[in-house]
Amino acid sequence: MKRGRLRVLLGAAPGVGKTYAMLEEGRRLRDEGKDVVVALVETHGRRATAAVLEGLETLPRQSVEYRGTVLTELDVDALIARRPQIALIDELAHSNAPGVENEKRWQDVDTILAAGIDVISTVNIQHIESLNDVVQQITGAVQRETIPDAVLRAADQIEVIDLAPQSLRDRLAEGNVYPAERIDAALSNYFRLGNLTALRELALLWLADEVDSALKAYRHEHGISNKWEARERVVVALTGGPEGETLLRRGARIAARSSGGELLAVHVTTEDGLRSPHPGALAAQRALVETLGGTFHQVVGDDVPRSLVDFAKAANATQLVIGVSRRSRFLAALTGPGIGTSVIRESGDIDVHIVTHSAAGGKFLLPRFGGALSAKRRILGFALALIGGPLTTWVLVLFQSEESITSDVLSYQLLVVLVALVGGIWPALFAALLSGLTLDYFFVQPLYTITVAEPLHLFALGLYLLNALLVSYVVDQAARRARSARRSAAESELLATVAGSVLRGQDALQALITRTREAFSLSGVRLLAGDTVLYTDGEPADDTHVTRMPVGERAVLELHGPDLAASERRLLAVLATQIDAALEHSDLAKTAEELGPLEEADRVRSALLAAVGHDLRRPLSAATAAVSGLRADDVVLSARDRSELLTTAAESLDSLASLVTNLLDVSRLQAGALAVKIDDVDIAEVILPALDELGLGPAEVEFDLGADVSPVRADAGLLQRVLVNLLANATRFSPAETRVRVAVSEFAGTVQIRISDHGPGVSAERRDEIFVPFQRLGDTDNLTGLGLGLALSKGFVEGMAGTLEADDTPGGGLTMVVSLPAAAAPTENGNPE
Repeated sequence: MKRGRLRVLLGAAPGVGKTYAMLEEGRRLRDEGKDVVVALVETHGRRATAAVLEGLETLPRQSVEYRGTVLTELDVDALIARRPQIALIDELAHSNAPGVENEKRWQDVDTILAAGIDVISTVNIQHIESLNDVVQQITGAVQRETIPDAVLRAADQIEVIDLAPQSLRDRLAEGNVYPAERIDAALSNYFRLGNLTALRELALLWLADEVDSALKAYRHEHGISNKWEARERVVVALTGGPEGETLLRRGARIAARSSGGELLAVHVTTEDGLRSPHPGALAAQRALVETLGGTFHQVVGDDVPRSLVDFAKAANATQLVIGVSRRSRFLAALTGPGIGTSVIRESGDIDVHIVTHSAAGGKFLLPRFGGALSAKRRILGFALALIGGPLTTWVLVLFQSEESITSDVLSYQLLVVLVALVGGIWPALFAALLSGLTLDYFFVQPLYTITVAEPLHLFALGLYLLNALLVSYVVDQAARRARSARRSAAESELLATVAGSVLRGQDALQALITRTREAFSLSGVRLLAGDTVLYTDGEPADDTHVTRMPVGERAVLELHGPDLAASERRLLAVLATQIDAALEHSDLAKTAEELGPLEEADRVRSALLAAVGHDLRRPLSAATAAVSGLRADDVVLSARDRSELLTTAAESLDSLASLVTNLLDVSRLQAGALAVKIDDVDIAEVILPALDELGLGPAEVEFDLGADVSPVRADAGLLQRVLVNLLANATRFSPAETRVRVAVSEFAGTVQIRISDHGPGVSAERRDEIFVPFQRLGDTDNLTGLGLGLALSKGFVEGMAGTLEADDTPGGGLTMVVSLPAAAAPTENGNPE
């Protein structure tokens, strides 16, 4: 019997629409004439899901009694007996009730597939076994129902039912996912925006890996070896040398430029084992690969470039990162092209990055002026003359004849030219003299003597030396111009980098100091302002030569290392000018930064004066009028009038005292002098006094204080003031027929107090404004105070290491969320964990 096909709808979280999508697909297939049966679906009381279920054939469930409770589960035998073409089975990771033949629902599905029935099922990302711990870290919730990765990967088709996190929160707030009594807790815990975003990314990446596996299998089955750039895969070649860390970090940055980029490190071991790296270095690089989120691979092959390219192609890599060769130029000339050249030639469509590093002299270094050719080149020229001369003589003697004199002369002439190209004037002159004497001794009559019998032979020797001199001069001039061009290019590059560093701002000075040290091969560089070291790079040594260069009128550049030539001092002066400009830029930036708080303080001061001018005048005027009336001698007051005047004076003075207290608190907050006494505080012991202070009861406030909520770490007095302010605002803006809701919940070590109203609410783009001092957000009722309430509340909560945020109320309105750290639970010895 042909096995059925499994199709799984994968979701990032409950409520994204997996079950709804499964039922819609069932209706579509039924309309196409397929035999579709709903074997088991959980609607969770969602009206939209129940509506789409109507009209589909639904299989009765089997009943299982467990500890006096009747549970219902999937009836596998009835489904197999019914034998539809397609069965719709919800919640693939579900654990069956004890007494059912299979422990897990995915095992039931496997039995159904074996019977030849196709199955469409659903699962959430948090139920995948390999991601269980990751989901717990993200959400703080432990998932006990899981499904093995192998079972899910064996599905014939997996689809992600995707929904934007904010859209899912909106759906939850509208009551389309959970009942009303669970909405607040869900929004503040599992369904936080950050949690949903992380779960969504997890689901998409898991599916991307599954698609990648399917792609690899397809390419293997069809013999496709060309690179398919589905996503960036960066392969880093490691030798175990000191450049490994530099290459890995560069590869990681390349991989990070694209979403879902993958980093693979590979080390090629030769079969003979002769090129074995230091085991400690390779182990450290392997650990770094894992830290960067990559994978380490080791392959065996005698042809290192071919092995690297074959691995990269097998991994469908898009980028290959290798280090620049650590060999000298002379060694490279003798041994032929290196690994980098061979890799580039064979890489095909794979982009190859050759990265410089310290082991290859990768630091920026200006070429030194001096002789056109280095001492190394001159020594090599002399060596070539000493070795090439005898070899040339030996070969020419073997084939000597009376007619070979012309070829003998040309052969020695070629040797002189080669020596001139390699070593310059002096080695070429030496080769010319040596070859001239050799030519006269072995090939010119009389043989085996250095006697020059013919004047013509002496003239020929002179031409020989002249040719060597001219060729050497041309080589020397070419080398001198090449070195001058390299230095000019290096200076231009240095100045361009310096200019770019200055434009980048904050890191410009350190970049300039570092570039200066590297450019002039110094042991250390310091930038001094008087006796104060502003910046330093390298390790300045006291026993080295010190060069000092003024930097404008504000600093001195101190260079430790060899004395600089005049041309280098000219370039150093340019660098000093750039450093001076960068210092000025830094000073201006600091000045602007210092002016920011002053501007803010001036704004607050202006707002304070404007507010005080209006809001303090009312209680002062009322108190003054009341006291004046009580003191008037020409007016006879009744006992009731005197009582009203005293009440007015007391209320006005109380209002004035409250305003002054708020102003003082604002001053303390801005000065960072707020006194906070943190202790373990029971939420109920703070909420109830706040309600009593406002005179609120069950008629105005609905409570949900949660079960087993931990105390919070807070200052009881400050927290009560915060709650009084938030409750006063909520009751003020709530319609008369609705109640303010106070809900308390705990999640992942944080206790949240949510105070919700059903008033007009505040738009998302303006929520930050309500926490600004002296801001009433367009409220023209000036009897409500200075507009300091929410600013003070936010400052108080943050002073207790918490947060105060504004959120939407499901159904309309504003919810203020106070988040505070939960107190640690006591251990058996009575101490907190």
